[in-house]
Amino acid sequence: MRSAAALSAALAFAALAAAQPRFTDVTKQAGIVFRHDAQKSGKKYLPETMGAGCAFADLDGDGWPDILLMNPQPALYRNNRNGTFTDVTASSGIPRLPRWPMGAAVGDYDNDGRPDLYLTALSGDRLLRNEGGMRFRDVTAAAGIANGFFGTSAAFFDYDLDGHLDLFVANYVQWSPQTDLFCSLDGVNKSYCTPESYRGVSSRLFRNLGNGRFEDATKKAGLYDPSSKSLGVAVLDFNNDGWPDLFVANDTQPNKLYRNLKNGRFAEEGVAAGVAFGEDGVARGAMGVDAGDYDRSGRAHLLVGNFSNQMLGLYRNEGTGLFVDEAPRSTVGRASLLRLAFGVFFFDFDLDGWLDLFAANGHIEEEIARVQPKVTYAQPPLLFRNSGQGRFEDFSAKLGPDLQKPLVARGAAYADFDNDGDLDILLTSNHGPAVLYRNDAAPRTHHWAGFRLVGRRSNRSAIGAVVRIETSSGRQWSMVKSGSSYCSASDLAVHFGLGRDTVIRFVEIEWPGGGRQRLSGVAPGRYHIIEEQPAS
Repeated sequence: MRSAAALSAALAFAALAAAQPRFTDVTKQAGIVFRHDAQKSGKKYLPETMGAGCAFADLDGDGWPDILLMNPQPALYRNNRNGTFTDVTASSGIPRLPRWPMGAAVGDYDNDGRPDLYLTALSGDRLLRNEGGMRFRDVTAAAGIANGFFGTSAAFFDYDLDGHLDLFVANYVQWSPQTDLFCSLDGVNKSYCTPESYRGVSSRLFRNLGNGRFEDATKKAGLYDPSSKSLGVAVLDFNNDGWPDLFVANDTQPNKLYRNLKNGRFAEEGVAAGVAFGEDGVARGAMGVDAGDYDRSGRAHLLVGNFSNQMLGLYRNEGTGLFVDEAPRSTVGRASLLRLAFGVFFFDFDLDGWLDLFAANGHIEEEIARVQPKVTYAQPPLLFRNSGQGRFEDFSAKLGPDLQKPLVARGAAYADFDNDGDLDILLTSNHGPAVLYRNDAAPRTHHWAGFRLVGRRSNRSAIGAVVRIETSSGRQWSMVKSGSSYCSASDLAVHFGLGRDTVIRFVEIEWPGGGRQRLSGVAPGRYHIIEEQPAS
């Protein structure tokens, strides 16, 4: 029998462990039973290495984010509002996809108040209309969308500000089992080919005509580029002119930064802006991407996941049309050098009001350690805490053992799935499980506020709207956005950490198209549903 002293010590240790900041793997207790199927054939086909994405989205409108996981049969989990989920795939109407499914985007393309889904796959994308009740209908053909390529990441956005969500679909390379090539690391055994072995293919822009149909506006908009090999897309307004621009992450080809010309066309400025190449002037193996204001400068900066031995890209927007990669001279670059980053995003995990960085990592070659002993196939995620003034600390090892477990990670998304005020993480792994990490790291002394926007004159999902807040410690802003990360979608709710501030002086919303609303008396510690005001 344990002594009183031993019992007291054990209780004290348990209390201390519970108080330690951590991300806790709650996949099993949440009822998420999922394993990604890479459809491995033994022939080392390129798509087997790519993995697939995931999505957090409130698909039934109850204010609690649901989960979508990509597989030949995508899996849909309804949030039970008690920390658990129910698999509703069988009744959802979501169809099986072609052999290699990839990504998901979320947005209300028909403005009926229910968020719809766009799913990408090799030669078989699908547009799924939300019919309500967690049921979906395939309307791809009826909508006039045809993307018969190697679709990867996708994003809804209203590029012409007509109130209807358009769709950008990133495409990778020209590959099929019939055109598969023999590649080898040792000159004898077949290995997975790199994208240099295959021709690129242009991504696609589908313009929403407002009647349930889309037109392919890729060439008309100046976005046709058959040399690209695109894996990630971020929507941002990098020059703060009120019109959505695009950043496209390319694998072994120059990244693209498309400035919206406000007339239905875009101008490519990646090279001039300094985001096309790495510091050495060579195109990197870019995967996922996100945009966010990590230094409260009022400008959107870029985070890019790259191949191993290339480090993350952290491009600071100078406000002059030029970006500077801060990673090589920072902890971010040193800590990420040997990792291969797929899903990446900015989020404020500790609610202190400063955006932190997250990267989901995993190599594509199972036997990479044979030729590069310092590089592993499965790799733990990286989380960098923003300590202010543009500096980051590698916090990965300080957030508990669950986050330190190696994965062959691919997709990554965030949401407050349990509505407790802090942001949780969902990861997918290639030919492995999905992992749901509950955030137990945010200090209880830190406050927060969240906003779910409803467009009226603008698109119903309010994608592209900018929310600005002011507290005693300064100003913050965030944009409602689709896309970002790798083949994944995070919750559309806008979320702010407030640190120790308990009063929000004002909230200002700039809706797509320029309409503005200013609110006062907004309480922290809850999510606010804000509808766009009608024109005066």
